[in-house]
Amino acid sequence: MLRNSWEVVTISLILKPITGENRDIAEALTVFPHQAGYIETVRECLKEADQLDAWRPICILDGDIPIGFAMYGRITEPANTRLWFDRFLIDRRYQGKGYAKPAIQLILKDMQVHYPNTDIYLSVYEENQQAIALYQSFGFVFTGELDSKGEKIMLHTV
Repeated sequence: MLRNSWEVVTISLILKPITGENRDIAEALTVFPHQAGYIETVRECLKEADQLDAWRPICILDGDIPIGFAMYGRITEPANTRLWFDRFLIDRRYQGKGYAKPAIQLILKDMQVHYPNTDIYLSVYEENQQAIALYQSFGFVFTGELDSKGEKIMLHTV
């Protein structure tokens, strides 16, 4: 990524499972106040993951710098089982620096390693047009369904 005529920044993202060793670091990741209504805090997400083993919470790192958080898992619902890319955020200190697309690309690859040949679902608030455009750039399309919070469900087929 070129920031100006003399500075080149490379992004080398890695994903690490959230453990007792890095939980506090992950819980410190936040979004801007105007984005808070779109996603739960990392602490809330991790409490949910503590209660349901199906969730895989991960920290997104650029080298050794934590820049984001995601959580996914195969969740059994009343009518069916789906693989959910359920939570994704880039910390507000690192937004606008070109991390979102490579992070999602890496997460989708990780999901396919753990759950090969499985369609991926996510949900998004209709007002979150920036996220919708981002997910659409990866081939996610609306299914016409709403989740339990009224978010629109999107699908990425394999």
